[in-house]
Amino acid sequence: MIILGIDPGFGRMGSAVLKKEKGKEELIYSHCLVSDKKLFHEKRLLSLGEKLEKIIKKYKPDIIAIEKLFFFKNHKTIIGVAEARGVVLYLAGLKNIPVKEFTPLEIKMALTGYGRAEKIQVQKMVKAILNIEKMPKSDDEIDAMAIAVTCSSGLKKKDIHRNF
Repeated sequence: MIILGIDPGFGRMGSAVLKKEKGKEELIYSHCLVSDKKLFHEKRLLSLGEKLEKIIKKYKPDIIAIEKLFFFKNHKTIIGVAEARGVVLYLAGLKNIPVKEFTPLEIKMALTGYGRAEKIQVQKMVKAILNIEKMPKSDDEIDAMAIAVTCSSGLKKKDIHRNF
């Protein structure tokens, strides 16, 4: 099973592809997709969509896991993040890929057992679970890994066999 984890963002979107086989997760790809600040708003969204579509085409995920927006500290960026999520959801629908959404609390609970865990605790668990020697510098990329691992830990067959 192939899981694509997405940490949605307008300027920076984390992506991670996990392969789950026999109960073990293996990281096969991760990257932080960046949109060029010099481009017009709609071109930035298009750029993110094109980059994500290439990842989908190459890795053919069985499911997409994405962070759910329910509370946002920075009201200036929430619209852009919501629009970037829209691009991801559009591509999922276009490619008939089921989507599972997770709140930050659910991700922290799945990885650390504590919903108010610090970012460093989540990162340490991601590193241990995926057996990564050197973590990427991008928090967005690491968050995408955490989202994918969260999806993997609770994945059931019914989650990937949805009718479109």
